[in-house]
Amino acid sequence: MGVEKIIMKISMILAIILLLMGFTRADYGSWIDFDKDCQDTRQEVLIRQSKITPILDKKGCKVISGYWDDLYSGESFTNPKDLDIDHFVPLAEVDRSGGDKWNKEKKQAYANDLKNKETLIAVSLKQNRSKGDKDPADWLPANKEYHCEYIKRWLIIKQEWGLSIDDRERIAIDNILEKCPALVR
Repeated sequence: MGVEKIIMKISMILAIILLLMGFTRADYGSWIDFDKDCQDTRQEVLIRQSKITPILDKKGCKVISGYWDDLYSGESFTNPKDLDIDHFVPLAEVDRSGGDKWNKEKKQAYANDLKNKETLIAVSLKQNRSKGDKDPADWLPANKEYHCEYIKRWLIIKQEWGLSIDDRERIAIDNILEKCPALVR
């Protein structure tokens, strides 16, 4: 069995466990078009993060090409189909960290947060799927040069949204921060 199939099976098992624990992805909604310009949250993030002016479809609604640097892998991409929009702090992690007490409007606001450029980022499909719903105790980007910045962003988002940090997560974060002299704890 290939690595991709194993990851897919593990993801399915985790989804079932989360469902049994009370997390419901649907509570956070899907990508929406807040400003009614025909570009949903995914498209807005792709447009914002492209290093060049992206090319849109004839209607101007969907990104068909651009240039993105994946901070997680260190790779660059030109086809948006090769990218996922990652919730920097995954939705299931948000739910475990206090988001389960939010109403649906706040959950949807987090899931589509365009105000904080840290919350949603374009990353490779492979990296986003390997991350799943894991916190820094169980996953860090393949790009080791990004670890310190990753932890900094993680903490900013957790604080901004009033989310808790569990013991395993705190220990992992502290261990990483010890290697990040430029970051103040």
